[in-house]
Amino acid sequence: MFRRILIANRGEIAARILRTCQELGIETVCVYSDADTHLSYLKQAAQAIRIGEAPASKSYLNQDALLKAAEETDCEAIHPGYGFLSENALFATRCEQQKLTFIGPKPHQIRQMGDKATAIKTMKAAGLPVLPGSSKLLESEHDALEMAKQLGYPVLLKATAGGGGKGMRLVHSAKELPAAYVEARTEAEKAFSNPELYLEKYIEKARHIEFQILADAYGTIIHLGERECSVQKRHQKLLEEAPAPNFPESLRNSMGQQIIQALSKIGYLGAGTLEFLLDAQSNLYFMEMNTRLQVEHPVTERVTGLDLIAWQIKIAAGEHLDIHYQGPQGHAIECRINAEAPGTVTQLKIPKHSRFDSYLETGTLVTPYYDSMLGKLISHGKTRAEAIKNLQHALGELTIEGVPTTQKLHQAIVQDKNFIKGQYSCAFFEDFTWPK
Repeated sequence: MFRRILIANRGEIAARILRTCQELGIETVCVYSDADTHLSYLKQAAQAIRIGEAPASKSYLNQDALLKAAEETDCEAIHPGYGFLSENALFATRCEQQKLTFIGPKPHQIRQMGDKATAIKTMKAAGLPVLPGSSKLLESEHDALEMAKQLGYPVLLKATAGGGGKGMRLVHSAKELPAAYVEARTEAEKAFSNPELYLEKYIEKARHIEFQILADAYGTIIHLGERECSVQKRHQKLLEEAPAPNFPESLRNSMGQQIIQALSKIGYLGAGTLEFLLDAQSNLYFMEMNTRLQVEHPVTERVTGLDLIAWQIKIAAGEHLDIHYQGPQGHAIECRINAEAPGTVTQLKIPKHSRFDSYLETGTLVTPYYDSMLGKLISHGKTRAEAIKNLQHALGELTIEGVPTTQKLHQAIVQDKNFIKGQYSCAFFEDFTWPK
């Protein structure tokens, strides 16, 4: 096992990784920017190292500063968390060159799955069902028009290096496509420094389903079931649950086995998430793979009893996977509590009987420099109805004053009749109404 790990991230996930490392008896080195000098978890680390100015490009995305911090503090491994450099193949390569273990997949696997068009091609060849779409990147607006004509409208233009809805445009007709093509390329270039697009068939009222997997260095791969991530606003996830409601156990088992077989062919290592769209006929179509920890991993932890970060670290340290997944135990739901503006937390009250993964304390300054997520509120129950009831109570108890948040929106979501029935899709907000 590693003696000391550098956590190359900030906020909620940095605090979460630190907690697991403490439980495993591993020393941690945390990094911080000028905007994050006050964060409380820094005091819990063996060392805290300044890596730059507030903008992420000058701190948390500064590979030289992170690698220097790891070298100066005699770290053996780097945990990238999610976001920032977690899916950066160059950073993973540089870690290897510096004799540091990158806690994640190998660089070539990150590269292979990081490009969505390549990932779809790879998984299709490995036997997974994929959405009808372009088999290669679009070369021009004319190329896009021809492919859309073959697929039939509506279609979705997507950035090959995309995420979070950036570089994505829904197109309903040939008339709309030229402008959408230019907009998507411009947005993709700005967000990812890569304007390349591909095209896929759009499924009306599809559900967003993802499968969590773990794979060790000895060829053992397991899946830990699925999560439902269909409550989204502008392609940003707001709420996730496990297992997915009204999702057949037979489909869970069959797709789980297909995923294991597909990943065996490419020799995957570490934790990962495969994302699918589910249509009205219960057909699953592979969309992309995230070669990192997902924000919503706690719901899988609650229904499996596993610490996924601990297993990421154990796998990276060369341990064997000895988990026997027997299906989900109970039901878990997570709300992402986001800030709607910067501010200082003047009062914080955390629910007693629910998990709240966060970096907040009274007095925490929420700055405008980074992702707006303040924390994740997770409830569990023996049944989905019980989990919803527990989450409704927890949302009523959670108090964050001084910073405007999305808490009231979440309270409305978990009271929505379609959500309570488990009958919703990615079009959730088309039918959503605020309760009186």
